[in-house]
Parts: sequence; structure tokens; C-alpha cells
Amino acid sequence: MKNLILALISGVLLAICWPTYGIPFFIFFAWVPLLMAEHNIAKFSTVKKKKLAVFGLSYLTFLIWNAVTTGWLYNSQLPDGSKSLLAVLFPVLTNSFFMALVFVFYHLYKKSQGTYAGLVFFVAIWMCFEKLHLVWEFTWPWLNLGNVFADYHQFVQWYDTLGATGGSFWILVCNVLVFYTIRIWEAGRIRKSLIKNIAMSVAFIVLPMIISLIKYYSYSPKTIGTINVTMLQPALDPYAEKYRQDSLTIENDLLKLASENSIIKLKGNENQNIDLYLSPETSLPGPGSISERGFNNSLLINNIKNFLTQHPKSVFAGGISSYYVYKEDEEKPSTASYLDRQGIWVDEYNSAIQIIPNQQPEVYHKAMLVPGVEIFPYINFFKPILGDVMMDLGGTTRSLGVSEERKVFANPYNKSVIAPIICYESIYGEFVTDYVKKGANLLTIVTNDSWWGYSQGHKQLLAYAKLRAIETRRDIARAANSGISAHINSRGDIVEELPYGYKGALMAKVNLIDKETFYTKSGDFLSRICLFVIGALLLFIPGRKYLARK
Repeated sequence: MKNLILALISGVLLAICWPTYGIPFFIFFAWVPLLMAEHNIAKFSTVKKKKLAVFGLSYLTFLIWNAVTTGWLYNSQLPDGSKSLLAVLFPVLTNSFFMALVFVFYHLYKKSQGTYAGLVFFVAIWMCFEKLHLVWEFTWPWLNLGNVFADYHQFVQWYDTLGATGGSFWILVCNVLVFYTIRIWEAGRIRKSLIKNIAMSVAFIVLPMIISLIKYYSYSPKTIGTINVTMLQPALDPYAEKYRQDSLTIENDLLKLASENSIIKLKGNENQNIDLYLSPETSLPGPGSISERGFNNSLLINNIKNFLTQHPKSVFAGGISSYYVYKEDEEKPSTASYLDRQGIWVDEYNSAIQIIPNQQPEVYHKAMLVPGVEIFPYINFFKPILGDVMMDLGGTTRSLGVSEERKVFANPYNKSVIAPIICYESIYGEFVTDYVKKGANLLTIVTNDSWWGYSQGHKQLLAYAKLRAIETRRDIARAANSGISAHINSRGDIVEELPYGYKGALMAKVNLIDKETFYTKSGDFLSRICLFVIGALLLFIPGRKYLARK
């Protein structure tokens, strides 16, 4: 019962830390009760199946954490309009299982090699697990520990050096230090040692925050210019309007919003024209998609070009649904599908497009796809087993096409080079730095967060974007279908925003910054170091046995 209570405490502490409702400072000891429960089972419990006991308690902890922080997934709707229970059950139960499995690995290693080596293994394996969640097809980095300070970004300004993965490392080490302090006190009751360990733990928690606050208040961006951006927010219901209304009706409303917000008023009553109009994810065409072979003949795209001719030196960028039909002699990627009735191979995309009069539109295809919705994870293995069950749950039976490399859109009228980040991609720190390495001096995010209604979902995704601003030291212009559209500066502050559900446009003067941060250059190097540490610790086991025999 004592261990059960400890597991419950850890689950509650992890849950109440999370943005955008929580207090993140509990995170520095949220793991400690679960670590203590594991220690009690490993050292003192008479239970025969200790591995199963550790798995059960840790699964309870992670189930609470996942359910409370991502329960908003329940607002997803099935094709018949009912709530999708499996849309929340599958990620919550599955991610909790993966987390508990990782914790059992720590338990086994600690049992084999002792507490000190075990705690090092705990930090390293959790860092590797979070890195795995950033790269595999079941990708779900929503609960990576470094995200916890997204709403308190003033305390993590050093993410421009170590990134959000550095935040995860910091949090894990702090929890280990607090756990170690408690264990040393329980073992020896030596007051001098207790004071020393408490001081060390407090210093490791507080010093990075102090450094961050100094950076926050002393930071001054070195810009190479500014541009005026209008972020369009059409506020279409994704279930009832966005994919059912006539495409021209949707576009006309979008361009009307743009036309009504084509002049920005600055301080001193100075008026300036808009340089960039930004529309949300899949804002066009409504139902269906646009052929990439027919961009030049597309009525929708030509309407935007005609709009731009009335607003000289302006550029339009935003999200579209598109497809590409392959010729017989063209190489087809694995994501291409064969349509029997038409006798053609085709790829479908969630895309970002830049439109300029008298130029061929530029297009980028979303590369980090939402599992189950835009990508069927490990389709060759699971499709024969699951069949079309994903479609019945509002998901997909195949995967969208992707761009293998990041792409940026340069503006011919000014110095701006934008990163066309699409929705879910904004969670991925190292991934976003690839846009900056390609020359992006402004991050733009086009998104549709209205699938989950007014919930924590769209709020958390907006908060995570603030971390990308800090990591890359770039301003962000964010256009969302129903909100929250926002201008985020390079310190992570939300300068202006439009509320969820509001139909309108947000005009902002955003900075262009071309200097690369250390994190942009190095990426998640702490995760890669932890991978080598895991290898060394595993090799240590046979090495230690060999030395013992000697």
C-alpha cells in the first residue's frame, strides 16, 4: 500500500506540472516517490515477481500523467460525429506502456549493477527514450520532460544552447539528486551529509534558472530587418465547414480577411503595407486537394496571384492539401498509392505553399506526420494485422507523402526567408533547426488545432512553439484555423495573439534574425551522448563479471 501511494503521488505530481494549467516546479521531485517505490520493492519487498510489481506501479504513475495531460484527445470525432474513445485510449495506454517498460529496464539494471550505476542508467535510458519519440513512426514527444517549462519560458532561456532535451536532462538529474539525498539520510542519518546534498540539489535546480533570468532580461536580438505579416484565422469548424464548404467560398472569405487587413498601423500613425499573408494549415482548397502538376492552371492559386497584383511586393504563404500524379517512367516512393479506376500512381500531401505573381509556386510537404491520422506506423507490418480499422477510427489506411529535406521560402522583395513549419512539426526542436540551417530567418507555423475544440490541445501546442523560438532565437508568426494565431518573439514571449474561435486576422511587425544559436548547430547532442553512455553501461556488465572471475 505504501508503494502504491508513492506511485500515485508521482503520477499526480507529473500531471499537475504540465502546461498550460500546471506549476512546473514540482517536476524537480515528481519522479522521487516512484524511485523510492522501486527501491522499496527491489531491496525490501518479499514479492516474488518484482519486475511485474515495478511495471504495475510505474504503469499506474504514467497512466495518470498521460490521461490528465492528453485526455483532450477525446474531443476527436469519428466519421459519424461521435467522440472517439480510442483516439485517447490508444495513445494514453500505449505511451504509458512504453514508459513503464523503460522504467523496468532501469529496475533490472539497478538490481544487477547497484544503485549508483542504476541511477546513471536511469537518466541515460530516459533521454534515449525521449529521443526515440522524436524519430520513430510512433512519434509522440508531447510529454518529453523539457516541454514542461513551455509556459514559464523565462526560466529556460538557456535552451538556445542545450534545447528542450537539455531541459529533460536537467530535470532527470535533479530528481536523481533529490532521491540520492533522501536515501543517504535514511541510510546514515548524518546531518552534515544531508545539508551538503540538499545544498547541491538546490544549486543544481536554482542556478540554471538564475542564468536564464539574466539571459532573458539582458537579451537583445540583432536583427537584419523587419517585415509586416498578416496571420489569417478563418475559424472554420473542421468537422462541419472546413472540408465541406465550396472551395471558392472558403478562398473568397480568406482573401476578404486579407484585403481588410492589408495595411498595418504603426506608432506615430505611420501606415505600411503587408509583406506576407499567412494562412493556416490546409486552408485550401476545402474538400479535395490541388494537383501539383496543375498549379499554373489552378483557379484557386491564380485568384491569389490576382489578389497579390493589387498589393504590390506582397507574398502569400500558407497550407494546402495537394497531390502529385506520377508518370509511368517516374520513380514512385513507398508512400505512393495506385488508384485502380484511374490507373495512376499518386501521392497525397499536407503541404505549405508560397505564391508570388509571375512565379511558379514553391511547395513543401509536411514531414513529421501525426501517427494514425496522417501516417500508418510501420504499415508493412501492421496493415496485414489491422486491415482498415484505422479508417473506422477516423484515421488513415495509408501514409501521406513527405519532403525528405526541410525547405525554406525566400521573399524576392525583402530579406525574409521563412521556415514553413506545419502544425505537428513545431514540437520537434532539432527538426526545426534544419530550417534555420537552410537559411530561415523567420519561423512561420501554419496549423489547425480545432480538431479537439476548446481544450488543452491547442494551448499546449502554442506553448511548445515558444520553446522553438528560444532554441533558434527566431521570431514566430503562427496562423491557426480557429486559434490561437500569434506573434512570438525570439525570447519566447507572446507579443500578440487572437483568441480561440475568433474569426479575423492578426497583423504584426516581426524581426528577421540570421545568427545561429549553439543549439541550432549542435542539436540534441546530449541525447547522443546518453546513447553512448547506455552502450558503455551495458558493456560494463560482462566486463565486471570477467574482472570478478579474475
